[in-house]
Amino acid sequence: MDDDGLRCGCAGATVWFTGLPGSGKTAVARALAGTLRARRHRVELLDGDARHATLPTGPARDDPGRYTERTGLAAEVLARNGFLTLVSATAPDAGSRDAVRRRHEATGTPYVEVHLDAPQSVCAERRSAREAAGSTDGATAGDAAYEPPAHPDLRLATHRMSVAESAAAVYVLLADKGVVRSRCDETSNRLLLADVDADPGAGQRTY
Repeated sequence: MDDDGLRCGCAGATVWFTGLPGSGKTAVARALAGTLRARRHRVELLDGDARHATLPTGPARDDPGRYTERTGLAAEVLARNGFLTLVSATAPDAGSRDAVRRRHEATGTPYVEVHLDAPQSVCAERRSAREAAGSTDGATAGDAAYEPPAHPDLRLATHRMSVAESAAAVYVLLADKGVVRSRCDETSNRLLLADVDADPGAGQRTY
């Protein structure tokens, strides 16, 4: 049987992870991606982290608002064509994120905004640790003027939750919204993140 025959038939959607640099966007998105792929969903991960970047580069990268809207267009097209598209990008400007939501609404494409809400001091400490370990490429857009969403679909206190707990909470939200359906998940009552391609140590409180 070819791969398409094994795929889940659920519709696509965009899940946008926003939050300060160091809040855990990449780690949580990658953990969730692994869970979804294990359940036969078509998943695309668009990552703005300098270490894992899969988003477009070029002049727009220096304009956070334009970069967010450009990324939103790519995500909407993927989602409209049946992919669960996970975007991990700071997207510091609330107005640009709202524009991305409106684009999805205009085409009837499901859109979920998840705010990873960790204190600036915690995020700075995490980033300092990464820099000391040589695993970061320095500052990212949104350090100075991040505007948190007023009404996200889900807000996660990632300084109190593990990566696995955070990813599981997003999965539950997607199930509640009908983005993923229980018939596609033979183990819907057990979110086993240890077996998927998340980062090593994903169950720990490190991001």
